[in-house]
Amino acid sequence: MEKTESPSPRLGAVRTPPPPERVFALDALRGFDMMWIVGADAVGSALSQFRGGPVARVAAQQLDHSPWAGIRCYDLIFPLFVFMVGVAIPYSLDKIVASGGRGAAVRRIVLRTALLYLLGLFYYGGFATALDQIRLLGVLQRIALSYCGASLLYLWLRPRGLWAVFAGLLAGYWALMTFVPVPGFGAGDFAEGHNLANWIDAHYLPLRKWDGDHDPEGLLSAFPAVGTCLLGVFAGRWIKGPGRSPQAKVGLLAVAGCALLAAGFLWGLQFPVIKKIWTSSFVLVAGGWSMLLLAAFYQVTDVWRLRRGLTPFVWLGCNSLTIYLVSNIVDFGALSARFAGGAVSSCLNGMWPGLGALVLALTSIVLCMLLCGFLYRQRIFLRL
Repeated sequence: MEKTESPSPRLGAVRTPPPPERVFALDALRGFDMMWIVGADAVGSALSQFRGGPVARVAAQQLDHSPWAGIRCYDLIFPLFVFMVGVAIPYSLDKIVASGGRGAAVRRIVLRTALLYLLGLFYYGGFATALDQIRLLGVLQRIALSYCGASLLYLWLRPRGLWAVFAGLLAGYWALMTFVPVPGFGAGDFAEGHNLANWIDAHYLPLRKWDGDHDPEGLLSAFPAVGTCLLGVFAGRWIKGPGRSPQAKVGLLAVAGCALLAAGFLWGLQFPVIKKIWTSSFVLVAGGWSMLLLAAFYQVTDVWRLRRGLTPFVWLGCNSLTIYLVSNIVDFGALSARFAGGAVSSCLNGMWPGLGALVLALTSIVLCMLLCGFLYRQRIFLRL
């Protein structure tokens, strides 16, 4: 990375503090989410080794994906990040439009989308693997497409239009999944491999699919994922808009979150909550939890003004892309073993089975935080 003295819209390091308009709660929540992205697997695996203890067993289960229908804490990590991408859209695009017009904003959206998509290809091995092992759709690719769709809609539509598109995306996806028959299984079968989204991936998504002949970030489910990003846009507009006190903004987010949860679980009685095909009910449930988490962080940071304890999360949040890419290249688990492995880990496991693995997992998370803390203090941020 290269240090520079002025911000740049291009991919690169920027030697400036975060812009004044950045929302502290958003950076802290993004860092909280990133902590689980880089460490939930290891923590969950460690907790699963604990001898007895229902709390440890439940925690380990919650740090693993639901096999299909249903939702666990681990299933919220990815949609929460997509939601937060949406929260930032009003802040970034309003500024660009004010200084350079819609044309400049469109160019920024296209460039950022392309770079995120290419980084997604790089994350899953780039072109170092055989052609049929290249994964065209993945986590960063979904973020790129969700950001692109929500950003372009935000530029050209008023709030009512955005709400109409949001409702249309969810209702349209539900209608396709419910009423379009799948060869061999008929219509309205949401089981894995039997539903329309999986069938489209099997027949029209080329190259590598994550789950055999279909992908959890597949073609059709990309449309409701834009809806998740739009929910973030709505939340960002509410926070950014004038005329409301911080406490009123928290209340609005909390009420919206509870309403989304209720609507999502009710819809889930017919259209199950399934992350792997990003069902419409999943959009509402994940969006509801995302709203409530944002409300909680905003309450702490902007109403109670208790920010110091969240500083490590801000370090991660301001360099979330950096740590996501670095964690794919650097084995933080192996690095943490140099500090808490071997005799230390064995001794801790002897005291209590699984304790050594848990300390190793937490050490890995701390190392990630320290790296981001160093970059933050040096004012080095990897941005698109």
